[in-house]
Amino acid sequence: MERIKSPADLAGIRERAKQQIELREKSLYSDEPETCGLKTGTAKMQILVCGCNSTNCSSKEHESHTIAVNLKEYIQEKNLEEDVQVITTGCFGFCEKGPIVKIIPDNTFYVQVKPEDAAEIVGEHIINGRKVERLLYSDPKTRQHVSDSKHMEFYKKQLRIALRNCGFIDPENIEEYIACNGYQALAECLTKHTPAEVIGKIKQSGLRGRGGGGFPTGLKWEFAARNEAERKYVVCNADEGDPGAFMDRSIMEGDPHSIIEAMAICGYSIGADTGLVYIRAEYPLAIERLKIAIRQAEECGLLGERILGTDFGFHIQIRYGAGAFVCGEETALIHSMEGERGEPTMKPPFPAESGYLGKPTNVNNVETLANIPAIITQGADWFASIGTERSKGTKVFALAGKINNVGLIEVPMGTTLREVIYEIGGGIQNGKRFKAVQTGGPSGGCLTEKHLDTPIDFDNLLAAGSMMGSGGMIVMDEDDCMVSVAKFYLDFIVEESCGKCTPCRIGNKRLYEILDRITQGKGSPADLEQLKTLSKVIKDTALCGLGQTSPNPVLSTLDNFYDEYLIHVTEGKCPAGRCKSLLTYRINPELCVGCTLCARNCPADAIVGERKSPHFIDTGKCIKCGACKDRCKFNAISVG
Repeated sequence: MERIKSPADLAGIRERAKQQIELREKSLYSDEPETCGLKTGTAKMQILVCGCNSTNCSSKEHESHTIAVNLKEYIQEKNLEEDVQVITTGCFGFCEKGPIVKIIPDNTFYVQVKPEDAAEIVGEHIINGRKVERLLYSDPKTRQHVSDSKHMEFYKKQLRIALRNCGFIDPENIEEYIACNGYQALAECLTKHTPAEVIGKIKQSGLRGRGGGGFPTGLKWEFAARNEAERKYVVCNADEGDPGAFMDRSIMEGDPHSIIEAMAICGYSIGADTGLVYIRAEYPLAIERLKIAIRQAEECGLLGERILGTDFGFHIQIRYGAGAFVCGEETALIHSMEGERGEPTMKPPFPAESGYLGKPTNVNNVETLANIPAIITQGADWFASIGTERSKGTKVFALAGKINNVGLIEVPMGTTLREVIYEIGGGIQNGKRFKAVQTGGPSGGCLTEKHLDTPIDFDNLLAAGSMMGSGGMIVMDEDDCMVSVAKFYLDFIVEESCGKCTPCRIGNKRLYEILDRITQGKGSPADLEQLKTLSKVIKDTALCGLGQTSPNPVLSTLDNFYDEYLIHVTEGKCPAGRCKSLLTYRINPELCVGCTLCARNCPADAIVGERKSPHFIDTGKCIKCGACKDRCKFNAISVG
């Protein structure tokens, strides 16, 4: 690709490249056409294959790759290369139903596709114009097939800004990004606006940090711009450490150029010439696509010296993290990049004053940066018109847990939890009763049914005892024990603590020990008061934001599920039947036929009885493994 030396060159390439995405753009706004194949009159077609590597996705990268390869082979066999194009995109978001194949221009949305389905898709749909019914999405409420994603409940209430290009463009083709107004925002900033004016636009938009803190992004940029230094740095925090979170990974896999463009805009605004992406090494596909995007941008002259013919130069380097949760905190992240231990430091000084190598540094996470180009091109007022009074724009969530539609979603701020869980998420799996939703990751809180109509924004979630965090949202049902949930998150926190400050290092360990004691039936009512007191001390005295929020799972579950804690410590029972030490297995003599299957599979020899006579469990020997219940064919064994 030729070097882009001016905004005019960029505009020329955009005009030419638009031909590559023309079919996809038209399909966004058109109703489902009557034709859906070459035989029925469609002239040109494109097949989009999701190509992500999310652990929460039913699709695996290698399987999607094989699907794409198979589709190309069958198209070549039929000599259709001129008419049909196969494109690997980023994540479509509907991870529960991956791998996904989308046919353009008719917008047919195939789910849970296997490599061996490629031949049928090409033969039936592409050539003969007949949709492959078995691969269409089936609405769980109506039991009807839905062929177009625009008509799926999962997508109806979403508004994709940060995810605008994910699942739409080929992330390894810079021309497709340019065709979608890519690098237009950078061109506008460099040629039409002063750095102060760009910062003013970001402030006017109301954008707040999407990494968890929610600090106003424009104000953060302004602080870094004010500090004079011979060198400044822009840092992209791609160290996504929350359990179940995959928002940043999906953006980098599906739209890496948006991050590059945003970092360059930030560099211009604050006076920095170097950008650093701190990314965990466990994200190989995201790293690969980021490297490709950086190389392409350098070759085109959109990174490097004299970008777009101006005096502005900007370079981006990649730094790797080892998956430490604490390195999501910006000072710990900076120390890790410097080759030091990933430990936070007291603020002030803030990174905007003294950050990487002691120089003024601006740190934003991936999702925050992904919003920047759209704000510049579509206007600060446009972005500010979306969301709530104090939380503008949209938020990306990784929706997971006991929910029918697991996936990556983006909704306007102010959308209620009920809308997310029951409309977008499709409700609770297996018709179970909703119990709680954890927002904000390990440092967030568990919200209950009474919070379902809470509009999601920074302030409302804090007021409810939780937080936005980076965007993890894990749904729990009636079978989940909230004491065990709190214990799970504390176990994670203890494991991931950097150990620098005593409240976090020792305090959270003590919290975990108390929770462990309660789940073993060895707790007392006094332990509940100790949990509250110790949690408050940790919140008030821990060094960094991660330590200060670490007791949130304990405090929120105590507030909302106190009765469940009380049953654990006073009755020695787990209402959800999850705490293994509190379970008792019993055999109903009226249902037991004496088949001996349970006894033969008991590893502790805890089941006694004669053949064809009711059996009994010796509770003193029982190790509560559940093998007997799993193998009983007569439902004679109960647990409680």
